[in-house]
Amino acid sequence: MNIMYKSTRGQADAVPSSQAILKGLAEDGGLYVPEQIPELDVTLAQLKDMSYQETAYEVMKLFLTDFTDEELKSCIRRAYDEKFDTQEIAPLREADGVWYLELFHGATIAFKDMALSILPHLLTTSAKKNKVENEIVILTATSGDTGKAALAGFADVPGTRIIVFYPKDGVSPIQEKQMVTQKGKNTYVAGIRGNFDDAQSGVKKMFGDRKLADEMNRAGFQFSSANSINIGRLVPQVVYYVYAYARLCAKGALQDGEMMNVVVPTGNFGNILAAYYAKQMGIPIAKLICASNDNKVLYDFFATGEYNRNRPFILTSSPSMDILVSSNLERLIYRIAGEDAAADRAMMQSLAADGRYEITAEMKECLADFAGGYASEEEVAAEIRRLYEKTGYVLDTHTAVASCVYRKYRQEQSDERVTVIASTASPYKFTRSVMNAIDEKYDGMSDFAMVDELSRISGTAVPRAIEEIRTAPVLHDAVVEKDGMKEFVKKILSI
Repeated sequence: MNIMYKSTRGQADAVPSSQAILKGLAEDGGLYVPEQIPELDVTLAQLKDMSYQETAYEVMKLFLTDFTDEELKSCIRRAYDEKFDTQEIAPLREADGVWYLELFHGATIAFKDMALSILPHLLTTSAKKNKVENEIVILTATSGDTGKAALAGFADVPGTRIIVFYPKDGVSPIQEKQMVTQKGKNTYVAGIRGNFDDAQSGVKKMFGDRKLADEMNRAGFQFSSANSINIGRLVPQVVYYVYAYARLCAKGALQDGEMMNVVVPTGNFGNILAAYYAKQMGIPIAKLICASNDNKVLYDFFATGEYNRNRPFILTSSPSMDILVSSNLERLIYRIAGEDAAADRAMMQSLAADGRYEITAEMKECLADFAGGYASEEEVAAEIRRLYEKTGYVLDTHTAVASCVYRKYRQEQSDERVTVIASTASPYKFTRSVMNAIDEKYDGMSDFAMVDELSRISGTAVPRAIEEIRTAPVLHDAVVEKDGMKEFVKKILSI
């Protein structure tokens, strides 16, 4: 079956997967979605015996139908290699009766590595397939993790440049140091005076700027995206939910066909949307539990049917979730609207103009698969401490949001199904918040003294990604106003 990709806003031509990956965002400002979600064509019994790489091929071949088997297998082989510090790529750890799917064993110790290890290969393969002559400029906004993972993935990849914008005071010290020390002649990083939503809005605005696109084309450049708005980011994320189900069956924790719950700490909605796609493909997932921090715009949406970003923006200890405009939710809105592009377009116009929109009662009925919950800063710290004291297992702040939300959900709903929590970052990435949650006596330590203490109390090795930045020099020190992003890009490209 040949899968084509169409825009959620209905005013752009359908394109094959390689072109959707190259474009990132459709010309009408919409997000590319597959014309249909394919069904898995292997059995759960077959999946049980597959490696991560083999599972990735079985899932991705169904979505990326204009890639040859050889092209896709080559991308997968180059992505999921010794960059990961475990052969399993995405191991499952049981703690206190819950399975934590560890998605942080890649080069930058966050779940973004799972997709951003393969996206550069998918993108450069797509460029060759479509005979693209221009240099591809990856333009990305980050709330902390995407930036470093994208920089690491695209560093010194021929025919590409990557420009990352992050909120100057809205990421952890480790996240910032990971980005500003990034090597690579084609890498550029700038902090903006604003929050993540400002950075994301600025990037989307440049994608929709036809005059800028023409200027770039004349100079031999074209934009693409490494954000989760790119379908080349979303498809690889579907893989690890399929893999998790198969591994739990192999371990005997699930029987073939038995339903499981999935809990995802959620900001831009891409990671939980990937779980929804896995369910649509045939993986027996019961509830998709969307976990929010104090910026609980998604929790309120699932509770009321109204999406409203008109609220204070709160800086939390889980900065990758400090988001008030969840871009990937548009893909779900389009689907529950019966793929009515006009309805989707109207709601997105309302969001842009008034900061809010409301779904219909019929659309709300289509959200029965989802449950929402949120955890306050105090609850997050308490959950890190509770699990550590009970089991010795240490969570990062984002995973702790999900863990806390799940415990409340289970208590309220008496739902005892086998549950997988997406563990989206290593605790070493948010050491100060994690260590202060465990015991406030650590507060006086330097960041790297805390890293060593975390290693001691958790019995885990300090990740290579952290060791590398201990003494690394700062290579990127640009800070721009939020309305100066376009000029920064033009300066880099000399246009």
